[in-house]
Amino acid sequence: MDGTVLVADDDRTIRTVLTQALTRAGCKVHATSSLVTLMRWVDEGKGDLVISDVVMPDGNGLEQLPKIAAARPGLPVIVISAQNTIMTAIQAAEADAYDYLPKPFDLPDLMKRAARALEVKRRAPVTRAPDVTSTEQGGDLPLVGRTSVMQALYRLVARVMNTQLPVLITGESGTGKSLIARAVHDFSDRRSLPFVVVSASDLEGMDGPSTILSRAKGGSILFDEVSDLSEPAQARIVRMLDSLGDNAPRIMATSQSDLMARMEDGEFREDLFYRLGGVTVDVPSLRERVDDIPLLADHFLARAERDGAPLRRFGDAALDLVRAYSWPGNVRQLENAVRRLVFTAAEEEITRPEVELVLGNQPAIEPLRSGGEGEKLSASVGKHLRRYFDLHGGVLPPPGLYNRILKEVEGPLIEIALDATGGNQAKCADLLGINRNTLRKKITDLDIRVTRRRKLM
Repeated sequence: MDGTVLVADDDRTIRTVLTQALTRAGCKVHATSSLVTLMRWVDEGKGDLVISDVVMPDGNGLEQLPKIAAARPGLPVIVISAQNTIMTAIQAAEADAYDYLPKPFDLPDLMKRAARALEVKRRAPVTRAPDVTSTEQGGDLPLVGRTSVMQALYRLVARVMNTQLPVLITGESGTGKSLIARAVHDFSDRRSLPFVVVSASDLEGMDGPSTILSRAKGGSILFDEVSDLSEPAQARIVRMLDSLGDNAPRIMATSQSDLMARMEDGEFREDLFYRLGGVTVDVPSLRERVDDIPLLADHFLARAERDGAPLRRFGDAALDLVRAYSWPGNVRQLENAVRRLVFTAAEEEITRPEVELVLGNQPAIEPLRSGGEGEKLSASVGKHLRRYFDLHGGVLPPPGLYNRILKEVEGPLIEIALDATGGNQAKCADLLGINRNTLRKKITDLDIRVTRRRKLM
């Protein structure tokens, strides 16, 4: 590695580590804790690469990037930051940073990126779009995390947001797929144009697709949970996409299901699959980013306090239990649980028993999926229960598991039996082999909605 690297960070340890590593690799290094000094070196023509922190004692490193580009076109800048949010990655990309890395960073990874930056001629600078988003708006997005899977997600979003490629966003329910789609739009050069979310009803009728395009006006169109659309609706989307001309909107779609598998099973159109899959963004589940759970929990506690709720914090034992929970509902379920704890906790510090009480009323297992032809219900349930225990990583689930499991099985059983008997509770009780009063109590306890209609069964 050859060249002069300018390092700006207010952390002396980071300056020392980077100076030693870069020097051993053959570089000359100038290190400072001041952005003023960094900009003086840049103006003097020093340096072939800049590695800069964001939050510095005398300013914001991101705000210096346009000045560096103006003074020294072609000088690459690698941004490092402890602000582990999607906003930081997007702002770095908008400001034309060469690369972005979160703290704590992997030193060998940073060295590889620095070597590439020194070897590869930086692309021509682009005009930065007007800043139409505030820190407060970005801070409300629960897309925060310092794990490697989330940082990779941030960088991918930053890279694709101003391309013309369609984006397919996949992930479990509650992971934030629609938020990713909104972020791609809100931080792109289409941000001032409409963002249109399309449902199945919007595609009905001859004029449905043309109405959607008219509403979008060259902005962005999101087909939410596209895997749930019927074959006729999928066909209408294909025809709509084939008719796109100039000033076409950005196309995005979300899906909980594996579209490749559904396509192979004949449940999803192959031509639509390939039209939507320009770039696939896979949003990780909380089980894949356990180290982000405390960060997200603190984020939701801070948001509640800003909204006027009492100040709360998690005790160590309580946070351990939050980390150990499987969170089948992902970030949305975590947010709802934290909101309940804010108002039900007796003191400022949230205790483990209080967390156990709230989590005891949460879904115990993920939705049951087909276990294959001929598989018995007991075998399917057994598989999901074993997976539920495995997801706790050797920690026992919250107490009260027996009643939670029975409630999850009872609910669908009674709902399906009521549907089969047309909502007739007397027939339903007879079908189930239980007393009518017992059925009524269970309907109330499980909050089951009963609809009466004629049913020939």
